[in-house]
Amino acid sequence: MLRPTDEEALADLGYAYEVVADGGFVALVVKDVVLPNGLDPATSSILVRLPPGFPDAAPDMFWLDPPVRGPAGQMIPGTESTQSFLDRTWQRWSRHIQHQWRPGVDSLTTYLAYVRHCLNQAAGRAA
Repeated sequence: MLRPTDEEALADLGYAYEVVADGGFVALVVKDVVLPNGLDPATSSILVRLPPGFPDAAPDMFWLDPPVRGPAGQMIPGTESTQSFLDRTWQRWSRHIQHQWRPGVDSLTTYLAYVRHCLNQAAGRAA
């Protein structure tokens, strides 16, 4: 369900992952990702729902389980909601990249870099 180049990128990043068909989307669960210092807990799994037409169509939002809090335990803006996918409850990170997405250029690698950027921002670090 993932393109070979996406599988290679995940392997190069050293990520353990699983891929599941999920209602017309491809659900990618990247397991036990080490989060930036300042976020709690120190690791979380990340769910990315790849829409039909990906990589020409942009993903929208990502989800974490277990839920993450920022430095000093505060709630991170845009993460107050939870949603159920794949028999788990996920913390929704309401982040939208659509107008910055470059069809034919961007890929799973660039989207995961965007996720890392969002996590770094939440930790109060320059990304």
